[in-house]
Amino acid sequence: MSNRIKKLLIANRGEIACRIIGTCERLGIKTVAVYSDADASALHVEMADEAVHIGPSSASESYLRADKILAAVKLTGADAVHPGYGFMSENPDFAEACAEDGIIFVGPSAQSMRAMALKGAAKKLMTDAGVPVVPGYHGEDQSLATLQAEADKIGYPVLIKAVAGGGGKGMRKVFKASDLPAAIEAAAREGKNSFGNPELLIEKYIQKPRHIELQVFGDSDGHAVHLMERDCSLQRRHQKVVEEAPAPGMSTEMRRAMGDAAVKAAEAINYQGAGTVEFIVDVENGLDKAPFYFMEMNTRLQVEHPVTEMITGQDLVEWQIRVAEGRPLPLSQDEIEVLTDGHAIEVRLYAEDPYNDFMPSIGTLGMFDPFADAGPTGRIDAGVRAGDTVSIHYDPMIAKLIAWGEDREQAIDAITTLVRETPVTGLATNRDFLLRALQESDFRSGDVHTGFIENHSDSLLTANKPNAQDYAVAAFAVAANRRNQTDGTDPWAIPDGFRLNLNASELLWFDGEEDDLITVTLSGSDRSLTASLGDQRTSAEIISFTGNVLTLTLEGRRERLFAEVSATHVTLVRGDATLTLPRHARDGGSDDDADGPGTILSPMPGKILDVKVKDGDVVTKGAPLIVMEAMKMEQTIAAPRDGVVANLNLREGDQVTGGAVLLTIEDQ
Repeated sequence: MSNRIKKLLIANRGEIACRIIGTCERLGIKTVAVYSDADASALHVEMADEAVHIGPSSASESYLRADKILAAVKLTGADAVHPGYGFMSENPDFAEACAEDGIIFVGPSAQSMRAMALKGAAKKLMTDAGVPVVPGYHGEDQSLATLQAEADKIGYPVLIKAVAGGGGKGMRKVFKASDLPAAIEAAAREGKNSFGNPELLIEKYIQKPRHIELQVFGDSDGHAVHLMERDCSLQRRHQKVVEEAPAPGMSTEMRRAMGDAAVKAAEAINYQGAGTVEFIVDVENGLDKAPFYFMEMNTRLQVEHPVTEMITGQDLVEWQIRVAEGRPLPLSQDEIEVLTDGHAIEVRLYAEDPYNDFMPSIGTLGMFDPFADAGPTGRIDAGVRAGDTVSIHYDPMIAKLIAWGEDREQAIDAITTLVRETPVTGLATNRDFLLRALQESDFRSGDVHTGFIENHSDSLLTANKPNAQDYAVAAFAVAANRRNQTDGTDPWAIPDGFRLNLNASELLWFDGEEDDLITVTLSGSDRSLTASLGDQRTSAEIISFTGNVLTLTLEGRRERLFAEVSATHVTLVRGDATLTLPRHARDGGSDDDADGPGTILSPMPGKILDVKVKDGDVVTKGAPLIVMEAMKMEQTIAAPRDGVVANLNLREGDQVTGGAVLLTIEDQ
């Protein structure tokens, strides 16, 4: 018997909430958004039919409060809850509470969640079901001596994981026994802070692994299917960055074997709804007939589900709703295989700095349009738009960009074009890094594994630097912007403080690296301009500057790029490079470093988890000083040089702002 959902409350935020609302609009289901203080004007709130405020910005006081979410359900008369991913999506107590209140939970049963929640217990269950697992220790004895003995027995390198973990949190690679105690301490602490459970398991670390997962679905009639595999091997900090379907180089025989194992895993726990069975594949000797091992089962919809939708033509959120209503699976396994076509790739666009250890960044989005035309085979899933703030409170993902092609090569070209046509300004992002990764020859050939970024760090993790022509183009953007403001043809008409330098020419200054002052002399009239940097001259004809799109003829070649001009900077998005060029202060203020050498600043707002030193301690370069948490990621602050610790006034639990002085390292 099915119960049709009339009004659905989405117990989530951001892009997944917007994604779910889109399907509900198509199905004629009313939607209710919930929001914290930080999300009062968020896109998902604007898109929903109704919205309910559930608390302060901190997730622990809003999106993780089951009582507030259930109160919102009662207030609005919603008959179902979709948890999205993260937050309450894998909380069995919340699923049970919904059932007790007669609310349809769009997800698996609490029993299925509990069966897969703890990695050690899940792996024993999979072993009993005949699903291969990685050799390791999943026992209850968590003493350091036992964990050390088990790691020795398994053999190094090993991988330590929080038993309740996910998303790379509570996970550490250990290559030698002497590093094990510190790794255990850090993983246990992160597991406790992120999941409320410090217990760990240890596995053999496979040195050239691929992360391949199967999308599974089950219904209340006991049927289970898989909707092909996804390869999610390109990762940083154990978190996925690029996902694709199908897996490059996967043979029909191996796909069948992994698909059968995934369905067997779902059937072992009478699974209902969307789930993902993740496998680690040892590709040391290639993918063909490579051994694969069960890693974990995520009892929810995955972030990367759009690539599966692209190759199957199915809406997985609609499948979730149908199954939650008690209806059978829409397609059989044979029908899914017939429908599957082409190749799809998804990239995650993050607010983070790849050139600073992928440190999350915060700020207000300048250029970014989630509703931009993604082309006939592209898609943008986002929960923010220009003017929104990426804060410290939630995951730093800005958007997911997805593209389909008839084959993998075409899909790579399509997703590359989509990323190039998606400028993001206002804060550091991984856009340029993604473009480099997509064009790396090993990626294009399909030689991808979880160590890909580390192995290609020289080519992937070197920041783009502006050249003389970039500064010239920035000057042209300033002139074009000023011309737009006058609604005329005179780019010099605005009295904005630029220095007049003879016959319709001006000086523009930019702050270069290492306190260099870049001086550009801009001259010309109307649309024809020349920029001079020393003895290098660049000429341009301005064609148009509309909606941050600057079109000009540069030295006889027409170019279209994105530009953002403000009083403090010019940001250019030229092809594969995003360049923010600071404009030098016109008052000639000092550029001296007020902090001086040895001052340790907080890289961003966050919470102090551990202080490992005290005033007067002598430290060497690289020694750990402070462990802090920001945007759900743990970061160890290390000594930049040898010296003595001073001016330390921090304790565990303190909150610090970005740029705050943490301590200083003085000469001995």
